[in-house]
Amino acid sequence: MTPQVVDETARRLPERQERMQRGWRETPPEEAVPQPERPDHPERTEAELMIAASVLLADAALTARQAGAELTGALSSWGFGLQALRRPGWALGTAVSCAKALTSPAGLGFGANGGLFGELARMAGSVTLRRPAKVAMAVDAFALRIRAAAAEHPNLDSPLARRLTDAMVAGDRLEALRALYALLERLGVTRALTTLSPVLMELLALLGMLDANPANDDFSWVTLAGGVPTTDPFLGLPSSLLKYLNPGPGRAERAEPDAILAKVLATSRNDIVSYVGDIGALGNHGLVLLRRVACADGAVRHVLLLPGTSFGLLSNSTPQDVVGAFDGLLRTDTTYTRALRKLLRRAGVPAGSDLMIVGHSLGGLTAMNLAADEELAATFRITHVITLGSPIDNKRPADHTTRVISLVNKHDVIATLDGRGPASPHDVPDSWVELAWLDESYDYPLSHAPQAYSDSLRGAMAHHGKHVNELISAYDGEVIGNQPYMLRDK
Repeated sequence: MTPQVVDETARRLPERQERMQRGWRETPPEEAVPQPERPDHPERTEAELMIAASVLLADAALTARQAGAELTGALSSWGFGLQALRRPGWALGTAVSCAKALTSPAGLGFGANGGLFGELARMAGSVTLRRPAKVAMAVDAFALRIRAAAAEHPNLDSPLARRLTDAMVAGDRLEALRALYALLERLGVTRALTTLSPVLMELLALLGMLDANPANDDFSWVTLAGGVPTTDPFLGLPSSLLKYLNPGPGRAERAEPDAILAKVLATSRNDIVSYVGDIGALGNHGLVLLRRVACADGAVRHVLLLPGTSFGLLSNSTPQDVVGAFDGLLRTDTTYTRALRKLLRRAGVPAGSDLMIVGHSLGGLTAMNLAADEELAATFRITHVITLGSPIDNKRPADHTTRVISLVNKHDVIATLDGRGPASPHDVPDSWVELAWLDESYDYPLSHAPQAYSDSLRGAMAHHGKHVNELISAYDGEVIGNQPYMLRDK
């Protein structure tokens, strides 16, 4: 087991167990007269119970994996070898017992992993399609997540979608391909992707865990633990390759708004729907906006607006490309953040100024990456980070007073890339404000567009928009400066 997964599991295990205990604890009678015991929580739905069960199974799977790694490490250690020379009988008996525990179906069921010997044994088991106990429990945990998601997303419970998810859980790749083809034939690519979006990470994790490729297993285990995978789910290529594809130092130059952007900015105000409209008008070809606001309390505050990714090319001359998106997901120091730090210096934003950062998609990721920069957080007071459709749940601001507001359409695939989709049991910090909704007006990728978010916040989710505006009311005032900047990789 990799140290990162072990640490993540150890960190999450106590809070999960506490959450389970809170969920099942009962209160004593309030009076001396005997009364039926009442739970101190509302009756949980079937979906919530399935999520709770998936948490326990995930913990058991991760613990079994760690136990296999420790047993394997002990057997292959120098200390065991030295003891075997001194006490060969004891060593033989110990080795036989450990081997039985590692390979017996009543034990870990071929659970060797870690170290040279363990990894070779694990790879051999993957190639021969052996399913250890840890994998069986992990698959069941993912299956429960998928069933829980289907309760909230009825499209997932349709015969075609259920045929695909059942095949993925069973590890039947041929049947899964047939089911996927049938789903695409019936719904088309965009609608099929929208249908599967709530459990996309779970399906990719099942693919990595149950195929014959041992190199991509880490993707599945990190997803199970609620972390952000650092390998791709198909080949297992490491994220470190991105630094060779996205090496730019970043550059920021003042730019003049075109007629459409100037018209939009002329009517902009401190309102979340207005900010989303501004981001849509900036486009995703390298432009960002720095705004100065003379606020009602007499202070001058700044707002940074960051658009998301251009999907036209894998890589282009700006930080807003697909390579930059994956780089921003996995790291905090990126070309996008380096360019923005230069922008703030070039713009002469005074040290100690209040700064709010609003970003869509990759822009939201980059907003969180900026907030995580200790030097930047010490230079400016980053009061708010607002993200729309951004996979940020693994990110944390350096300043604990920074208010994080995450807006998510549950039909938006991109927001689940952090490993925490609608089916995941993992929680964000209590201090965050996460506002999520289900809007079926648009299929992906339209469900990810800024316009889809502004439509929701203007319409059915107007109460969410009102809540956000109340949280950022300190920025109410007169806009005294709108300066677009063009960002470049080099």
